[in-house]
Amino acid sequence: MAKLADWLRLVVLAGVAAVLAVPSFQAAAGVGLPKLERGKGEKCVEDTQFMRRNHMELLKHQRDDTMRKGIRTTKHSLKGCVECHAGSQSGSVAAGKDDFCMACHVYTGTRLDCWDCHATKPGRKPARVADPGQAAASPQMPSPKNGGGQ
Repeated sequence: MAKLADWLRLVVLAGVAAVLAVPSFQAAAGVGLPKLERGKGEKCVEDTQFMRRNHMELLKHQRDDTMRKGIRTTKHSLKGCVECHAGSQSGSVAAGKDDFCMACHVYTGTRLDCWDCHATKPGRKPARVADPGQAAASPQMPSPKNGGGQ
């Protein structure tokens, strides 16, 4: 029985290793990494590789500090990212598939929902929420629609 369990562990481990060794769809298809326009700043707030892997966590943390604790800093703010990375052609980070945010999110096949509430261009108000008084109810914010508010 113990030998069978050891053998099964080995088979599972080999299977996992095989799956991890298979190249991604993009790599297998010969699709190169997106070519991104350089930001306007002297350097990014963090190392490039760190930002590629962790930008979403930084933005979530910044959101939590700002929205829930009232702490407003600028090091990892979405507004700062948009101001630095808006493309020279579109003036936006998400207007087209070659813009800074969209290029990577299209490449990785990940959903980009920041722009449901935030502006994609520096100095602009978000397209969907032009009047803050008319903002869509969030499930995290009390409103009559979700059982909170008056």
